[in-house]
Amino acid sequence: MNATNLEENTALLLSEKKYDSAFQQVIKYLAEPLYWHVRKIVISHENADDVIQEVYTKIWLNLKSFEGRSKVKTWAFTIATNESLQFLRKEKKHRNLTLDDVESPLSSTLTSDPYFDGDEIEKKLQLILLQLPDKQRITFNMKYFDDMKYEEISEILGTSIGALKASYHHAVRKIKSALQTESF
Repeated sequence: MNATNLEENTALLLSEKKYDSAFQQVIKYLAEPLYWHVRKIVISHENADDVIQEVYTKIWLNLKSFEGRSKVKTWAFTIATNESLQFLRKEKKHRNLTLDDVESPLSSTLTSDPYFDGDEIEKKLQLILLQLPDKQRITFNMKYFDDMKYEEISEILGTSIGALKASYHHAVRKIKSALQTESF
């Protein structure tokens, strides 16, 4: 199924009040991209599993009120992004740690993670991404890894396209610099 079919089929199912079928279709089509989107934000598999359950719950609870003002994919990714950021805020607040205190265990989690099977350059890139500010990291992940257009990212993050382009540009510049100097 492609994105157009997802949008059309979901709209039809919602108009017929077939919420179970609409939910199953959304999850079937978006489960993997949503998981990896969340995973890139919260890093560990265990945390991603916890967050993705919250995402599915929010999608289910809000599907009846989905009005189609945005694409289903954009709407679901907005929920996933917000839940991921909320999780990170809770973690930082709960542990009463600085960002550096949180990033250090995350980088060791990344390197020892059985679900991470990237090569050395991929590992370096992920470690560099951990050092970026959240906005730059999330923008870079959505543009580079999720192959989203700036318009989609703008809808999801509620940020102007110009600001997103600037964030992406700064992230790319920092990544290039870090890869050249390996200062991470």
